[in-house]
Amino acid sequence: MLTSVRSLMAATVLAGSAFVAAPAAAQDIGVEISANAAIVSEYRFRGVDLSGGDIAIQGGIDLALPAGFYVGTWGSSIDETTVGYGHTELDIYGGWSSEVAPGVTFDVGGIFYLYPNAGAGDFDYYELYSSVGFEAGPAGLTLGVAYAPKQDSLSNTDNFYIYSDVSVGLPGTPISIDGHLGYTDGFLTYTANSKAWDYSIGASVGLGETLSLGVAYVGAEGNSAPYNFVDDAVVVTLSASF
Repeated sequence: MLTSVRSLMAATVLAGSAFVAAPAAAQDIGVEISANAAIVSEYRFRGVDLSGGDIAIQGGIDLALPAGFYVGTWGSSIDETTVGYGHTELDIYGGWSSEVAPGVTFDVGGIFYLYPNAGAGDFDYYELYSSVGFEAGPAGLTLGVAYAPKQDSLSNTDNFYIYSDVSVGLPGTPISIDGHLGYTDGFLTYTANSKAWDYSIGASVGLGETLSLGVAYVGAEGNSAPYNFVDDAVVVTLSASF
């Protein structure tokens, strides 16, 4: 979900270092600011290729507010020729997250998907989401759901998504094994019956305090022509957090 072709990575890195270095006043009132940037071999959203098989540049900024609230923005470059949404996706989101029991975290919020360079028509839409995460030693499990109500940009239909993510860190190493399984029922699929599974399995390794490198096998059900957005693919990600 989230980046842009117009040097977004450089902009994010500069903004991130400026925000992280400067806000003593923000820290005084309990606000923490973080930033992230990434280069991916393909931008896959719920298994669907949104960058036309090309490299995408991504980045975002997050503000952790008092009492567990947060807001943030994230962007990604997308392929304007095959996708038709312009060359930029910009996501704006906010919500509340908290550890509700030892090792159990609850998260609820909403997100706007914006396509500022799209052509004529309705492309922007919003979605509500919630998830619960469990941690036990080096293992983590997240179960989540997202719902986009009926909107013009979804052809006046809705979209329901449910997913699970699992991650297991290998003891004594900076390596983790990650898996994902999701199911979509609604407009945002490439199947005749508007129902589809998506999946990924991969691994990531930490490269120092800020960098990580990941590789994953990603795919989804469906088909489209002349370009197939849901062919299985190996996606490589180099990311940094600040």
